Amino acid sequence: MEISDSFALLEFLKHKNLLPSIDSTYKSDDSRYWWWPNALSFEVVVGAILVQNTRWEQVEIALKKLKEHNVLDVESLAKLPLEVLQEMLKNVGFFRQKALRLQALCANLLKDFGDYASFCRNVDREWLLAQKGIGSESCDAILNYALGREVMVADAYTYRLLKSFGYALESYEAMQEWLMQGVVENYAKVCALYGFAIPLNLLYARFHGKIVEYSKDLRKK
Repeated sequence: MEISDSFALLEFLKHKNLLPSIDSTYKSDDSRYWWWPNALSFEVVVGAILVQNTRWEQVEIALKKLKEHNVLDVESLAKLPLEVLQEMLKNVGFFRQKALRLQALCANLLKDFGDYASFCRNVDREWLLAQKGIGSESCDAILNYALGREVMVADAYTYRLLKSFGYALESYEAMQEWLMQGVVENYAKVCALYGFAIPLNLLYARFHGKIVEYSKDLRKK
């Protein structure tokens, strides 16, 4: 099968019915449509750090523990004794390092923005990339899935899928640009495909989610 651009890839994936269907009656703050669990919340920031080199199922266990202890917020995580946080994250790979980085992120967030609401309004990619433990993929996951920005995540699933269609895009930035360019240039066709003017931030979230779910399905076969 030939995929000429990212719109063609989106169209191909959409017909696989990989995510809950969506139409013009959707609510922009309904996390179900954004693919990432509990999207548009601080939980995504934590999850984006914890999921590195770790299965998502393990991250879910850690997030559940944080919720049960009522510490899944910036202020609580910043004040929590490090050894207590490490114990809660024990089932996650590199949990000691991630606990340190998560607390440092929370401390820097409070220092530079005052609170999470201000962070959501004012943070930029440069600030996120300056934080230890946040690379391009984690940064863009936070920008899109936590903050609702018009940013497309590219990851290892994306790389393997594009390579299977003959695209040798080696850098993160090249993959991301390819993914975003095709849908922006064909936005009228995107809207026709969905039946309404779907916002780019939500489209990027669902596009990435479709890539991941389709890739996971292929691995099961």
